[in-house]
Amino acid sequence: MFIQSPLPTLANALDARVLTGMAMLLLGATLVLAVGFAPLTEVHNATHDTRHATGFPCH
Repeated sequence: MFIQSPLPTLANALDARVLTGMAMLLLGATLVLAVGFAPLTEVHNATHDTRHATGFPCH
């Protein structure tokens, strides 16, 4: 009788979660930086309070 260990499945699931998390962090950082340094006044005003609340310098 052959019993297959669930460890490879758990490792694959963990790898997928870590990869997804890293991709979301990269996307979030890109969005924050893109909006933070956008020259458009409308974009700046729309996100001004949020940037200050999170400590992102915009001035």
